[in-house]
Amino acid sequence: MKKALFLFFSVVMLTVVAACGDEESAAGAGDEELTEVDIMLDWYPNAVHSYLYAAIEKGYFEEEGVKVNIQFPANPTDPINLAASGQITLGITYQPDVVTARANQDVPVKSIGAIVRSPLNHTIFMADSAIETPKDLEGKQVGFPGIPVNEALIKTMVQNDGGDPSQVEMIDVGFELGSSIVSGNVAAVTGAYINHEVPVLEHEGHDVDYFNPVDYGVPSFYELVFVTNDTTWEEESDVIRAFWRGATKGYEFMVENPDEALAILLDNQDESNFPLNEEVEKQSLEILLPKMESEDGFGSQDAESWQETIDWMKEYELIDSEPSLEDIYVNIVE
Repeated sequence: MKKALFLFFSVVMLTVVAACGDEESAAGAGDEELTEVDIMLDWYPNAVHSYLYAAIEKGYFEEEGVKVNIQFPANPTDPINLAASGQITLGITYQPDVVTARANQDVPVKSIGAIVRSPLNHTIFMADSAIETPKDLEGKQVGFPGIPVNEALIKTMVQNDGGDPSQVEMIDVGFELGSSIVSGNVAAVTGAYINHEVPVLEHEGHDVDYFNPVDYGVPSFYELVFVTNDTTWEEESDVIRAFWRGATKGYEFMVENPDEALAILLDNQDESNFPLNEEVEKQSLEILLPKMESEDGFGSQDAESWQETIDWMKEYELIDSEPSLEDIYVNIVE
């Protein structure tokens, strides 16, 4: 009897061990089937990236057969430069920067999807100042982070408001944008973001106002886009499309569950380098959601937006030549 019981339990244990081994093998095989996609954010994690972290948390990328590895840039040019050199699969950058790279340096980089569909870059000033329209910037100092496109924004707005752009003094204040207007060192700043500097200043108790550049002649360019290089797109377009399907699921989850998506982001913040304020990020996400929406699907791009941006940049001498629309973007939305 004891021998029979021993044999019975031995068979049971062997069956259980074999089953566990099969499950582990199956799990390992599943992991091996996932294709890794390395992406670099435009900066540290914040509200605009909520859909990516939601897609990872909810398993949407795995459903599409990809494993997404998120990296942070050491400087603002890393996402486009590393994507162009093939060191990462995709980088998040700015539409005007893609135009500049392609037109002026012939960098083989292209946009595969639009994230934020209109400028977040606004001109901000204290609400109690005498500034009412861009023309009022004449005779004043305007701070900016040393990036030429911001000078073109001010020139365009002032000129379209009937003012003389040459009467505006542009001051490079680096990224000390909010503190520059609070301290009164400059009358206004451009290169500041409506979804970051504005909520932060308001959270600190400062009353600010701002101009949307689109209201004064600046084209409604895509603020943020995903880019890759030509070779990566040719060789890995199926993988990138799979990534985008997962990202779209994350975006749709974020739209339907903004509070939960934001909670996922906050759990994944880089607290040591870029700690987030929940109230600020919640306001930021409220600003972002309508700017990320498209009737043609999340990430869709069109020739008109690219051509208007190229024409404007050529007019204001930000580029010397016009890049081909066929080279500079693809419409990944199916």
